[in-house]
Amino acid sequence: MLAKRIIPCLDVKDGRVVKGVNFVNLRDAGDPVELAALYDREGADELVFLDISASVEGRATMVEVVRQTAGEIAIPFTVGGGISTVEDMKRILRAGADKIGINTAAVNNPQLIAEGARRFGSQCIVVAIDAKYNESWGEWEVYTHGGRKPTGIRAVSWAREAEQLGAGEILLTSMDADGTKDGFDLKLTAAVSDALSIPVIASGGAGRIGDFYDVFTEGKADAGLAATIFHYKEIAISDLKADLKQKGVEIR
Repeated sequence: MLAKRIIPCLDVKDGRVVKGVNFVNLRDAGDPVELAALYDREGADELVFLDISASVEGRATMVEVVRQTAGEIAIPFTVGGGISTVEDMKRILRAGADKIGINTAAVNNPQLIAEGARRFGSQCIVVAIDAKYNESWGEWEVYTHGGRKPTGIRAVSWAREAEQLGAGEILLTSMDADGTKDGFDLKLTAAVSDALSIPVIASGGAGRIGDFYDVFTEGKADAGLAATIFHYKEIAISDLKADLKQKGVEIR
């Protein structure tokens, strides 16, 4: 069984880290390079950078942020946001990222997953899925464009397709839980984890140390990702790992 991973997420807008609730009401949370270096020192297993202002200017800024970060940290990091071609992937990997996160572009062009996996290896391709519960379906729907656009696609079947196309990991964000601090969406996470053989990173809703234990046991996630609680020093990564270890969860 793979050891569970703790992953801080940095949402980067115009070169700064921001955080909101349910994908809105953003506030500044610091310098991405400084935060990345801090999390490396504090024992994070990996980092995720999401460029949420992925305009042409945002992309140029992000390449520079990736380059600077790569020089400061030793842990792997994934970069996503505005990546829509194999050339975009190459540019970000060359700047020093270890993995690429794709979301909207993968939904619009599923073959991008296969092309990226062929070119750089499956371990490099993380398909990010933003999902929201659809009452009329009784299951979760995929949203794109930063959570603004419903797609009519069922999240569990899309995760399966992404795996078949060559994704090495799924980064699964519950839009219902995002930023609420009420805990991860355990039903969504377990449904996707049960359907796949590749790792699932759970995102959205972490508010206390116990939420990570729940998502690793009940949610069957391979990694827990959070932003607010780490950025604002509400939970220390060392305390979180000590708690998980004491409860018998295998961590790095």
